[in-house]
Amino acid sequence: MKRTTLSLIAGATALAAVTGFAALTAPDGTAAPGAKATTRLPVERVGLVCPVPSTSEVAETVYTSYTPPSTGAGAAKDTPGKAEQPTALLRTATSAPGTGGTGKKPKAPKAPATVTTPGKPVTAEADGGSVPALHGSATGALASGWTVQQTTVVPAGGARGLLGLGCGAPDTDFWFPAASTAKERQDYVHLTNPDDTAAVADIELYGPEGVLKSQFTEGIPVPAHSTVPVLLSTLTSESARRDVTVHVTTRSGRVGAAVAVADDKLGSDWIAPAADPASSAVLPGIPADATSVRLVAFAPGEDDADLKVQLVTATGTIVPAGGGSLHVKSGMTASADLPDLTRGEAGSLLLTPSDPKKPAPVVAALQVVRGKGDDTEIAFIPATAAVSARATVADNRAKASTLSLTAPGADAQVKVTASAGSEGGTPVSRTVTVKGGTTTVLTDLVPEGLKGSYALTVEPVSGGKVHAARTLALPEDGVPMFTVQTFVDDRGTVEVPSAHQDLGVLD
Repeated sequence: MKRTTLSLIAGATALAAVTGFAALTAPDGTAAPGAKATTRLPVERVGLVCPVPSTSEVAETVYTSYTPPSTGAGAAKDTPGKAEQPTALLRTATSAPGTGGTGKKPKAPKAPATVTTPGKPVTAEADGGSVPALHGSATGALASGWTVQQTTVVPAGGARGLLGLGCGAPDTDFWFPAASTAKERQDYVHLTNPDDTAAVADIELYGPEGVLKSQFTEGIPVPAHSTVPVLLSTLTSESARRDVTVHVTTRSGRVGAAVAVADDKLGSDWIAPAADPASSAVLPGIPADATSVRLVAFAPGEDDADLKVQLVTATGTIVPAGGGSLHVKSGMTASADLPDLTRGEAGSLLLTPSDPKKPAPVVAALQVVRGKGDDTEIAFIPATAAVSARATVADNRAKASTLSLTAPGADAQVKVTASAGSEGGTPVSRTVTVKGGTTTVLTDLVPEGLKGSYALTVEPVSGGKVHAARTLALPEDGVPMFTVQTFVDDRGTVEVPSAHQDLGVLD
């Protein structure tokens, strides 16, 4: 089958098999000399997967691709004489028939955009309801920190809204709290296989009473270089559930996974994977003008989880009125509405064990609504891990992006960089101090002379842990359209043990 390739940061070189692994070598292409200390080196190959953005014929999708410049000892270097030149490419994934899917042959996206150096975002547009899923890889100097943001505007119809998603790395295990099988919701989990061999995935659904009786959820085949959409409501014969936790695993191969949500009344957006189960969780980036916030949590372990619920604001950490705790039974999904949570002040939600001596792992996400009546929009904030080295969210717009930085424990300093614009502008960096137990909001950090969109990169400098999220707000016809993306560490470098030749093993 003929495939059309969408290239978002790269030259026109041949694309190797798409992978999600990191291939590492010493800078001269040989094994590192025999030293006792380990060395941090940049990854030399990474893979990403972008699901089908929308089925609406009026959808307008922008892909923004970006690799942050590397500095210091971990900076990527091109190897002289190396056959493979740095590339970062996205290509079309075939739409395979799925549970609730269409199986239609995708149309080609618009002309691609290319770039060959880190530090400047590149955008490409693809409109309509037949835009395919994409998968791709970055190599060499373009691999470390490569990120792709998929932003879709659907201005009308039942799925109207602003949908944002950071294209994710393929994996074998994903958690999605805050999904639903309710009648007013159309929730699809998109499974995309970037590899040369078929993958087999399982989907488990958990409601307030535990696991839902399911059909067609085990052994879902995802062909090589293909995507399969699965409508959640078709997977169970039980009555509709407002709150469902989705667990996607693979019994063979790897997939990229994300949940597309369309609510008949509230709007639409993506649910990105939540952080791995943990006894504490941070859900950053709740907008100041949120009119409704709903917390959904699931306890995957053998023990119930009793959680203390706190809001981390600019001035400190407080207990929300009427919503300071949540009991989550083992193997069940629990939820709580948090009315008047923000009271006009942006913040982040902090979940900790009510009894520190009895921690139990949970996964969690927020459903956030802005606006009232018919002019509402929905977004989702999954629990996210702290940024350990560096994280980036692309496709930021002038006067439309808000960065939230939360330090749940000790004071922390981070370096925040606004990249050059996709059509012009000079990068700007700032060191920000976030006091422990507070959330700092930035709206004024943009490139000098900005033209087009830009990327935001967060790097810890000192102190405690920091969790981050970006809100993109693009109002349209009175609807406060918005989407929230959390910052996920890019794992752009890895620690490599030094090695040397040891002929003693031949003795």
